[in-house]
Amino acid sequence: MKFRGPIFFSLLFACLLVAAFYRPVDNAEKEAVLIHSILDGVDRYHFSPKAVDDSFSKTLYDLYLDRLDPGRRWLTQKDLAILSTYENQLDDEAGTGNYDFFDLSLSLVQQGIAKSETFFKEILQEPFDFTQDETYELDGSKRPFPADEAQLREDWRLMLKYETLTRVEEKLESQAKGEDEELKGLSFEELEKKSREEVLKVYTDWYGRLAKRDRDDHLSTYLNAVTNVFDPHTGYFEPIEKQNFDINLSGKLEGIGARLQSDGGFTKVSNVVVGGPAWKQGELKDNDKILKVAQGDEEPVDVTGMDLDDVVSLIRGKKGTEVRLTVKKVDGSIGELSIIRDIVILEDGFARSLILHTSSKEKVGYIFLPRFYDDFSDENGRSCAEDVRKELEKLKAENVKGILLDLRDNPGGSLRDVVTMTGLFVESGPIVQVKSRGRTPDVMQDIDPGVTWNGPVVVMVNTFSASASEIIAAALQDYNRGIVVGSPSTFGKGTVQRFIDLDRSVAGFSEIKPLGSVKLTIQKFYRIDGGSTQLRGVIPDIVLPDDFYYLEVGEKDNDFPMEWTEIASVPHEQNVYKVQKLDQIKAKSAQRVKEDPIFKEILENAKRLKTQRDNSEYTLNLEQFRALQEKMHEQNESYKKLFEQDVVFGVENLRSDIAYIEAEEGRKARNEDWVKTIRQDIHLRETLQIMHDILAN
Repeated sequence: MKFRGPIFFSLLFACLLVAAFYRPVDNAEKEAVLIHSILDGVDRYHFSPKAVDDSFSKTLYDLYLDRLDPGRRWLTQKDLAILSTYENQLDDEAGTGNYDFFDLSLSLVQQGIAKSETFFKEILQEPFDFTQDETYELDGSKRPFPADEAQLREDWRLMLKYETLTRVEEKLESQAKGEDEELKGLSFEELEKKSREEVLKVYTDWYGRLAKRDRDDHLSTYLNAVTNVFDPHTGYFEPIEKQNFDINLSGKLEGIGARLQSDGGFTKVSNVVVGGPAWKQGELKDNDKILKVAQGDEEPVDVTGMDLDDVVSLIRGKKGTEVRLTVKKVDGSIGELSIIRDIVILEDGFARSLILHTSSKEKVGYIFLPRFYDDFSDENGRSCAEDVRKELEKLKAENVKGILLDLRDNPGGSLRDVVTMTGLFVESGPIVQVKSRGRTPDVMQDIDPGVTWNGPVVVMVNTFSASASEIIAAALQDYNRGIVVGSPSTFGKGTVQRFIDLDRSVAGFSEIKPLGSVKLTIQKFYRIDGGSTQLRGVIPDIVLPDDFYYLEVGEKDNDFPMEWTEIASVPHEQNVYKVQKLDQIKAKSAQRVKEDPIFKEILENAKRLKTQRDNSEYTLNLEQFRALQEKMHEQNESYKKLFEQDVVFGVENLRSDIAYIEAEEGRKARNEDWVKTIRQDIHLRETLQIMHDILAN
């Protein structure tokens, strides 16, 4: 079946409303209204809506099943055979507003959960033999669904063996170092038994939480699969999720300083708050998946499949307390990190600057912008464009010769501010093109002919510089106004989203509310040269090796990203400052990087990360596993030490900032940590060399 169009949705939705007017709305009717409200919003406003037909149904079917059981722990091929009758019918179900497939899938998963609960309780009663040459694939997406119940049980045995193995290995290491009094004198058999008991507790606790999940929790997973078929940034938000999204943090919070989101069966870090405990600790990164959470010395709690709010409640806590997170990195590696909770001062998310010196003693202004912020609710609120303008004025007063604008890890934000900010470096003119569906592009202009900084500019980016970060980098590149330096490409998010309140789709009828909201991709960004930043991102003029050099990360790593497209360019010209001899500057940088031992090690580490991501199958032989862990630990420790030495010299605060910094001890400590980080930044050292080459022209 194929249907699409506002007339169809409006008529069907009107029928539902009439029915709702004459009798109370039960749960089934509410859910029917919900899916039609979502699809109606997508059809009306999405930049590139898809036909809700058999092809849509097949895509939704595959995506939902992958998210329903990402660890391949509950469903078998026999279950999939039962569900497969709906493979081409999900579009029909959406049309009629029923959830037969969803109900059946939920029933089968619940049966699988019940069966697997008996599996792990039985399996963990007997010791494991770690001398056998068995392996276990950690990446669920690489494992096929088990053929039958017997294969499912065998998969559980291997998984539980791996979980026990990791704990045995940790205990043996701790015992050898004398770090844990409780482990002294224990035999291997006792350590193995203790490890199995810990695993049993972890899974028993997890299954207790699974039993508390209600229908709405599961329905949210299904509806997000529906919306994500259109693109990865279109999503359904339950009322409580929207409330969390809208929280306007007013200066401080207690916790680790990380924003989280649901990602299939996992909890993913969407943003590490600059200046917070996690940021200072340095190991938790955007897009890490949190697998387990432990309080201090307590046993970790497996949070796979747990409701996001429950995960957040485990991670949040009082200042000074410890939380231990087991995370899966982008490269596929898994490790545990410890963070001491603290007061998160959000002012560290604002623009700030330093004075740096090149090897030839040239003074260079450095501006760090962690995000594009703008307090729309307060006319006196802070704006990143205005803050950057102020930093530029202060740096000009210090007689700097060039400006480094650091947008690494900047996820974007205010479109209005990125247009204004780009205008600080060029005269009035086009900055970015924004296109809605079926409309001609809207060219967003800087209308102020004034220029705050008329000297050389280098923009620092990396793989996680996204959205607004990509707009300013692209504009300065297209104008030949500055040099962009960084990862092989930026993130590649060239789309605009807007929230639609689903309650507004139903006037009155409070008995079915609240319905929540849907976040829709309604526009795409285009550079002034006509190319999109979507998918491809911005390609730096000078590429520097980093840990993600060989990995497919960013927008292209998401499910169903929107395609790269191109429109006509718009005339653009500036006469403030133009980059000269770029080829010579690139060649000099390439030669330095080639000869630099630290950059050589970065490339080697990037290869290791690629290998770890590709080869996620681990041995279950204890001797081999311990040897592998020891090798990886030695490599990681050796690599970390490379970045514990000062490589950037002549780092200093602006004279106009010193009194403010020293007025408060916490602020002073945060500044010291920041300056220390800057001094150890190898990419910043090379960028300073690039600035020297620019100034020498």
